[in-house]
Amino acid sequence: MAKYFVAGIGTGIGKTLVSAVLTEKLNADYWKPIQSGDLDVSDSLTIKNLISNKKTFIHPESYRLTNPLSPHLSAKLDNVEINLNQIKIPATENNLIIEGAGGLMVPLNEKQLLIDLIKDFNIEVILASQNYLGSINHTLLSINLLQQYQIKIKGIIFNGDENHETQSYILQYSKVKYLGNIPQMEIINKESVKQAGKFLSL
Repeated sequence: MAKYFVAGIGTGIGKTLVSAVLTEKLNADYWKPIQSGDLDVSDSLTIKNLISNKKTFIHPESYRLTNPLSPHLSAKLDNVEINLNQIKIPATENNLIIEGAGGLMVPLNEKQLLIDLIKDFNIEVILASQNYLGSINHTLLSINLLQQYQIKIKGIIFNGDENHETQSYILQYSKVKYLGNIPQMEIINKESVKQAGKFLSL
């Protein structure tokens, strides 16, 4: 069974939407190890509301933090310290999509970053990107960092409106596999998420 970690080039570029489309396309399980923010509208709940298939299981988060801040700060305010040794990939015989928090260099505690957790997991990364001024820099920096850590990259998914010049430059320069472009959605619901899977090739 396939296991993929969905990492983003930054915050707010649509990792949860990308994760939902992948989860639905692969009939996969979903897991968000660290949730930081309003727990009543968590990413796990969002995924649950966007999935149509009956096979997906939403695994509980390892850490549920209550402030919409960097995980290390949110944990500090909640009087918790994130311990990477306590974060274990859930056992499943199904495909599994794991969603990160923020970008690769987001701090989880005083000494460790999200990329350290990804390295510990030792699974392939799907990098979620989005086209905006500066996204070439952010995307190539993210790819370079993953390569420095010797983390395997399954490929890159662009989320939102296409920009052929930007995307072709990133793909040509990085040599990372293109997995597809999820088009901008006017309405995000179960049907649009299911349809978006047709634009991806894994």
